[in-house]
Amino acid sequence: MKLSEIKEILPTLENVEFQLENGALVPEHFHVTEVGQIIKNFIDCGGVIRNEKVVNFQLWNADDYQHRLKPGKLLNIIKLSEEKLGIEDHDIEVEYQDITIGKYDLGFNGKNFILLNKQTACLAQDQCGIPSDTSKVNASQLNVDNTNSCTPGGGCC
Repeated sequence: MKLSEIKEILPTLENVEFQLENGALVPEHFHVTEVGQIIKNFIDCGGVIRNEKVVNFQLWNADDYQHRLKPGKLLNIIKLSEEKLGIEDHDIEVEYQDITIGKYDLGFNGKNFILLNKQTACLAQDQCGIPSDTSKVNASQLNVDNTNSCTPGGGCC
């Protein structure tokens, strides 16, 4: 979800509610402790220089049961961050601590904002020798009794 999308959704809501992909709700007394823009400049394993920008929201589960973030308040925080920090309209990445700090993409199901699990990926698969899905060996094809050893280029590892 892009920043412009959440800005369109917020005025239609009575409450701001976040939910993990597994259905667990973020406690309603959470705080948005940061809104910012993260710029990541990096080089992938194929030697390509890449630049990535995301808008970052950090959620914090405070033991403050007296306050609840309302849609108008979050919208004001977003507008202030755009004005003061020059935040642009990029995809939103949410940081939320469950067991450890996780980074999530953001979706919306019509009622709740959904923290979508992110996955790592190789951005240069054609450069680092990762086989395509069609050329991967099925585990059932592997010789498990060790009568034939696995050799480089043999397709078993």
